Amino acid sequence: MFTPTRAAATALLACALALPATVLPAHAATPRATSASSLTAPRPAHAPAAVPAPAPLELPAPTGEERVGSTVLHLVDRSRTDPWVPTADGRELMVTLHYPAARRSHGAPAPYATEAEARLLLAGVRVEDPAAARALAGMDTYSETGVRPAPGRHPLVLLSPGFGVPRFTLTSLAADLASRGYVVASVDHAYETSGTSVPDGRILTCVACKALDEGGVPGGVVTAARAADMRFLLDRLTGPRPAWKYAAAIDRSRVGMAGHSIGGASAATAMLLDRRIDAGVNMDGAFWDTLPAQGLGGRPFLMLGTDDDMHRPGGKDATWDTTWPLLGGWKRWLTVSGTDHFSFSDGPVLQRHFGLPAGDIPADRAIAVTRAYVGAFFGRHLRGVPQPLLAGPSPLHPEVRFHRP
Repeated sequence: MFTPTRAAATALLACALALPATVLPAHAATPRATSASSLTAPRPAHAPAAVPAPAPLELPAPTGEERVGSTVLHLVDRSRTDPWVPTADGRELMVTLHYPAARRSHGAPAPYATEAEARLLLAGVRVEDPAAARALAGMDTYSETGVRPAPGRHPLVLLSPGFGVPRFTLTSLAADLASRGYVVASVDHAYETSGTSVPDGRILTCVACKALDEGGVPGGVVTAARAADMRFLLDRLTGPRPAWKYAAAIDRSRVGMAGHSIGGASAATAMLLDRRIDAGVNMDGAFWDTLPAQGLGGRPFLMLGTDDDMHRPGGKDATWDTTWPLLGGWKRWLTVSGTDHFSFSDGPVLQRHFGLPAGDIPADRAIAVTRAYVGAFFGRHLRGVPQPLLAGPSPLHPEVRFHRP
């Protein structure tokens, strides 16, 4: 296993607490963090009328043909001790399911987050306005609660967010995949987010962040815990007593996993732990665990990251170079110009709206590229549909570069 230094772990913590999207890989030599003072919007130097209005707080609409349903599950694995709070009653997960909805089934709009979750996330960027938290919590997710799934059995995709960041920051990708016919399970890993609401009214905050700040944790603790979370979740979604009443809509023979930052690293670790996961995606995350000589047993894997000195071949994150030759199955190494670490989540929308530093690529474009390539990857490997987009550079997406084919 790779073992992060205390300095790297501290940088990881600083980014998690300071930014509205997931954090840097633990192995980054130069953290792409932003000081707290630069995160607050500058005061206008001229009359208020000359100050541009804030960008709309809205996600791009899903691109698929299916309507999208949504529901939330609270699961507790009492066979394990939580690594961050050993006195907790097992390992808790909050899971949002997005899925293709039956066309004649209608429900209520699904919220983006709870107000408490939105408030805690915004507090990390010093936005203390209750109205802003309400607006974020109520942002349109293009999905409805209380609706039945569309007929048939659908592939399952598991999503894991970056360290310190809630699952709802992957909503744009989750809803888009659901509109293309997937059941998508986005997971909050207990005590690893800015704030996770559980049904009894508690808010689970980032105890793991404090653990990193106070001396670091051994390499692989986070990824191992998340891999075990996904194994438990698969048991509860596809096992003999499923936690979701519509679990029959899941095709348990077709399962993929994607994650952002350390969630992406956890996708590879989860595949090592559980052969049921057929394909994986790492979105801009350093690998914390060394793959064995046999790699992932021939299963396909996509690495999708920033096109800078971090994740190009020979970049500062050496774990991509060392992991690449061990991926023995179908694989792609793609980087996207103009992106920053947050571009592969809902981060660009939040950065744009709240005036936070962002990559050069427009928010809608960043989300479109992520959706296109992650969707193409799962389309090929979970549905068996040919995807010319994955064959090489495309004029439709000139920002995307292919490395080491």
